Amino acid sequence: MKTDVLVVGAGPVGLTMAGELARYGLSVRIVDKDMARTDKSKAIVVWARTLELLDRMGSGCTESFVSAGLKAEAANILSGKDEIAHINLSHVDSPYKFVLMIAQSETERLLEAQLTTLGLNVERQTELTRFAATADCVSCTLAHSDGHEEKVEADWLIGCDGAHSTVRPQLGMGFEGNTLLNDWILADVHLDGIAGPPAINIYWHAEGVLALFPLGGTRYRVIADVGESAGSIGEGNRPTPTLAEVQQVLNVRGPQYARARDAVWLSAFSINERKVSDYRSGRIFLAGDAAHVHSPAGGQGMNTGMHDAFNLAWKLALVAKGLCPASLLDSYSAERNHIAKLLLEATGKATTMAVLKGGVKQAIRNHVAALVLGFPPVKHEVANLLSEVAVAYSDSPLNASRAHFHDPPKPGHRAPIRNNESPVGSGRTPRFALFAAVDAMLPPLREKWGNLLETAVREPFHSDGLWLVRPDGYVALAAKAGDWDAVDKYLARIS
Repeated sequence: MKTDVLVVGAGPVGLTMAGELARYGLSVRIVDKDMARTDKSKAIVVWARTLELLDRMGSGCTESFVSAGLKAEAANILSGKDEIAHINLSHVDSPYKFVLMIAQSETERLLEAQLTTLGLNVERQTELTRFAATADCVSCTLAHSDGHEEKVEADWLIGCDGAHSTVRPQLGMGFEGNTLLNDWILADVHLDGIAGPPAINIYWHAEGVLALFPLGGTRYRVIADVGESAGSIGEGNRPTPTLAEVQQVLNVRGPQYARARDAVWLSAFSINERKVSDYRSGRIFLAGDAAHVHSPAGGQGMNTGMHDAFNLAWKLALVAKGLCPASLLDSYSAERNHIAKLLLEATGKATTMAVLKGGVKQAIRNHVAALVLGFPPVKHEVANLLSEVAVAYSDSPLNASRAHFHDPPKPGHRAPIRNNESPVGSGRTPRFALFAAVDAMLPPLREKWGNLLETAVREPFHSDGLWLVRPDGYVALAAKAGDWDAVDKYLARIS
């Protein structure tokens, strides 16, 4: 059997990847070795930029997420009763001025429902056992639950199969990095005695860090470091914590009247910081935890993996449709690998700061953090960084700009999202959007590049410029108003 793309792994990243590719009209199969989607909360944070990108999938996708989750408009760092920082997420530069707290089980349910609207279903209890790539396709062997094997030819193979990926080691790719020397506990429990509006609260204490994430009603996610470790990927060396142990951590580090009851999920883990050096090997790609794992600080992991999918899907669709050469796909690793590198560095530093030991060091940390995070511009920047609207591909090979034109938004940066404007890339074919003033030179350009350009031209961000925006909402080209030659040369270069 032949298919355009075989997606391995039906977590949030694989479901996003399959959904985007199917939306663009490619034939897709998505397989997962598990019997059913997760029933655990796992990754619980969906940031504003992810909601913006989900908007492009249509059919009320983002609205269904917001309806199923809990909005939180603040993230706080505290030390005892002292507030070190208050990050107001309602000031984020996005239509979604909050962080959405939603269990991964719900995220997967919603993404799978989106798949069914596209006529695509996850093939469960189906495992990729081996594959071989040629210049023309990838020959794959799938093992089914009844014991029979199936041979599948795919033009492209995408491994979205997590930290314990099957695809990555068969490619011979290293997963370079290290394991942080701390064990952590995770508990989804009901907490009584928590006052105030929903917020992410992080407590810096002499014995370690405690983080509380609201999940709706009295249900919370509790995360805390509990001592040194030499763990391996995804596995803590300590036994699963008891509810009494969770309560003890709350008593020492948390709010005074917090009482834990009715545990939903208890677990232990260690933190790994690892990534591959290249997300692509010919016709095979890696995305999500198969390509990068890191500290859960900031709740960035699942979101970053889903952004991998949004980045690759439009490029792969243009190549599969014959509208762009395969060299366009080289930009996927160049862009997303750099983002993962920055993320590993940032989350690693945040974790190191949170688990810092020693009274003098902690006092200095608290004082400096309170001082720096007290400035409104810094707070605003941190909110945008957390929400991932500040993610940019500043050094992307796809960027272009005319000399002496510097008006924002710059190439590689997210294009502003304006009220009542349809998301760029929301159509059934990935097309670039042109933000420019119309003149007599435009119609011939649109006729020439109709396969790559949206039919309608959008209002420019500033009257003296024009911007070409990629199907994933990032600026590809910035130039002076009326510089149609720049647009023509850009589209000729990538096609």
